[in-house]
Amino acid sequence: MGTLNMRQNLGWVVMLALASGCHGNSDAATEGLVGSGSGSGAGSAIAPGKMAVTKDTQAQIDKDKAAAAAIDDGIPNYVPAEFKAGASRWKDTGVYVDGQPIGFLSFGELPIALKPTWVKDKVSAEKRPHTDDPGWRWSKARYYKFNDYLKSVHIDPHTIKEMHVYGPKFTQSIIVKTSDLLAKNSDEFMFRFGVSVAGKPLPQMPLNFGNGKTPDKISSVMIYITKKPPILDDDAGVFVLDGKEQTGVPYYGEPVRGGVRLYIDDKLVGIIKRQELDAKVATKTPNGDLHWGLADFAKAKGIDLSKVVEGYVVRDERRQDKLTGDDLRGETFSANAQAKGGVMLDKKNIRASAITMFTHPLKADDLPKVEEDEEF
Repeated sequence: MGTLNMRQNLGWVVMLALASGCHGNSDAATEGLVGSGSGSGAGSAIAPGKMAVTKDTQAQIDKDKAAAAAIDDGIPNYVPAEFKAGASRWKDTGVYVDGQPIGFLSFGELPIALKPTWVKDKVSAEKRPHTDDPGWRWSKARYYKFNDYLKSVHIDPHTIKEMHVYGPKFTQSIIVKTSDLLAKNSDEFMFRFGVSVAGKPLPQMPLNFGNGKTPDKISSVMIYITKKPPILDDDAGVFVLDGKEQTGVPYYGEPVRGGVRLYIDDKLVGIIKRQELDAKVATKTPNGDLHWGLADFAKAKGIDLSKVVEGYVVRDERRQDKLTGDDLRGETFSANAQAKGGVMLDKKNIRASAITMFTHPLKADDLPKVEEDEEF
């Protein structure tokens, strides 16, 4: 049996045990939530014992860290193994509403209004010689409720006809309806990241939820509010809309991949893509490098930067550098090899994989906090 199947089966065993009332086992994967006083970014709570955390093996954790490091190093062609067979275009986990991209499930690009839910998790710990140390300790795992995500991007779950959370294969996709999102156990419909604050988003499913599918990774999220949702044809292994197979994003086409995403007040407003930059409007330096004005690029795309008061440069899945609105409007950028798949902001000499901008000043507590034991 492969590692993936073992992990899935282990998760089901734990979940079934919890559902049967077997909560007294001290080796359970989880025993409730860490309270709101347990550090930064505390979110809403779930009653103790209601949720099972799918445990990763050390080999899977190491693999996820290597994957995150590969992305952080700017390797443009890195694709997880399950996406190599003709589906590498799903590498970036986009969120689409009626076919239009509104954001991406990447830790550094999450809406600042989205707060984590902390779940108590038993992890291994060093056992001191000649002691009765148990060899484990309580830690906390960072999760995000899908309903909280929807609200953070100003989507009312009541208005959603269907939400499709794609797995590595279409047939592994989760399909939920309005009634599912409004059900009591919808608080247990969540996602996390492979390395807590980096890597691929992974779903966490309550029992008997939606269509019952349990993929181990999320490749994209489709939300249908006004448009008709496609139907999953399990036999053909594809979504179908009005008799036509949907191999990409319904109502849109090929999924968005790559580029430097630009956000204003957590709304995706544009993407800088190297192959789409017009060399005719660039400034060329003596060494041959091309440079574009950020404000000029934004204006050409219909993006208004005039009300932006501050922004944060994202790289390595973190908001790394704070810039003023004037800084951003006066910046130029280049897309040379040093940018490692992103762009270089010339005046600050910093690399950007995304830029999140705001029309109001943020407080320190508004920004996501990374716990000490989440660094890698």
